[in-house]
Amino acid sequence: MAEPQTFGFLVNDVARLTRTLLERRIASAGLDITPGEARALLHIASLGSARQTLIAERMGIEPMTACTYIDRLENRGLVVREADPTDRRAKQVRATEAATPLIADLQAVSAAMRADVLDGLTAAERDAMMNALRHAHANLQDLLAPQPAEALAS
Repeated sequence: MAEPQTFGFLVNDVARLTRTLLERRIASAGLDITPGEARALLHIASLGSARQTLIAERMGIEPMTACTYIDRLENRGLVVREADPTDRRAKQVRATEAATPLIADLQAVSAAMRADVLDGLTAAERDAMMNALRHAHANLQDLLAPQPAEALAS
């Protein structure tokens, strides 16, 4: 039986609950965007310009699912696909100027939600938590990085 107070359980549950709350807040804000599209748009905005595969990876979803979100955003004029300057077969996705007000609204909803989620923590506690999470994140990236034998086998 999984112990509900372990690091992995808590991090996963906090992420799941945060995503659920953000989806509810986006819907209640009447921003006329689905939660998946909103997440994709925010990732695209934060990356500046990126391939669909990277966007999907950052979102933790399949590339085809990301493609569906990006298609919808592109149909609304919120993102464009452009040739990748390093690989003419690939496309980069970036947010358009028309997306700027919606991105600002989504960021405001996200910021208000984070403030509510972290309510009751002091600035020092928030800093300590973020530093600990960044450290754990870096450790996980190092642990998941291909090892020399794996790299040669690929």
